[in-house]
Amino acid sequence: MYICENSNLALLVGSAAASPELSHQTGQERFFRFPLRVRRLSGAEDILNVIARERLVRESDLAPGSRIRAEGEIRTFNNKSGVGPKLVVSLFARSLSPADDASDENRVELTGTLCKPPLLRQTPLGRSVCDLMLAVNRSYGRSDYLPCICWGSSAREAADWTVGTVAQLSGRFQSRNYRKLLPDGSSMEKTAYEISAMEAERIE
Repeated sequence: MYICENSNLALLVGSAAASPELSHQTGQERFFRFPLRVRRLSGAEDILNVIARERLVRESDLAPGSRIRAEGEIRTFNNKSGVGPKLVVSLFARSLSPADDASDENRVELTGTLCKPPLLRQTPLGRSVCDLMLAVNRSYGRSDYLPCICWGSSAREAADWTVGTVAQLSGRFQSRNYRKLLPDGSSMEKTAYEISAMEAERIE
């Protein structure tokens, strides 16, 4: 893929995990969302939200279990309803088509601007991981603020970046379950969505 400043390209191939449901409406246009189950090479699975225009949904076979190829971009919006995650991360599909084979794919290419200081930490096994928040502009003036992580030597390099750094990332869109501690001492399981970067490079 050719990458330019503020690019956002994503490809997911997997199996529909449920039927589409209405997501929201803008003017007279309706948008639907459905979860896509995408296997990793390790055998683990990510269940990722896909949003598409009603026309694309009506033209596609999105029955549970159907094999789908979704191409588009990763988008975010702030959920102010108080129900579910505060930051909703989804693939906004520009195209939907039947997948020709049984191989799952998950590829994301981003170029954008670092909008928060990076956070370097260690996993329980001692591996370096760096949390990044990348702002990627859309073509009509809005921006998506995408949570990203990178690993190992890339994480240690990214830890030295500053707000305003332009970076190019290549990796996958993933889901991650974790337990959140509540004020009363109990905990609840939640799901975070992020871009896990296999490659991360500062653009001079």
